[in-house]
Amino acid sequence: MTRQELVAFCLTFPDAYEDYPFAEMTGDDSWTAMRHNANKKTFAFINVLQDRLAVNLKCDPFEADFLRQAFRDVIAGYHMNKTHWNTVYIGGDVPEDVLKQMIAGSYALIKPKGKKKND
Repeated sequence: MTRQELVAFCLTFPDAYEDYPFAEMTGDDSWTAMRHNANKKTFAFINVLQDRLAVNLKCDPFEADFLRQAFRDVIAGYHMNKTHWNTVYIGGDVPEDVLKQMIAGSYALIKPKGKKKND
């Protein structure tokens, strides 16, 4: 999966948009943040790390640990909270369908919650 394909997949989620929080960086060293428009929370940070395309994804802590043990190319989140974020190297041992599930899970964790009804 290329960077453009990764961004395009993230944009399939409702109200998702791409952002470049570090405007001074351009090209391969730029960070792309995939966010939800309603609350501006980020569900994916895309960047090149150690000459490999990678994405940081929010994750349930138990699932995060499981994925790190299951896949060599899933590590604790680079520059992120190590409990709640994983970094996934693209093109490694993580199948594309599993990567897409991880992105969907990250999006689900940050999307706005429904309003509480007053009883």
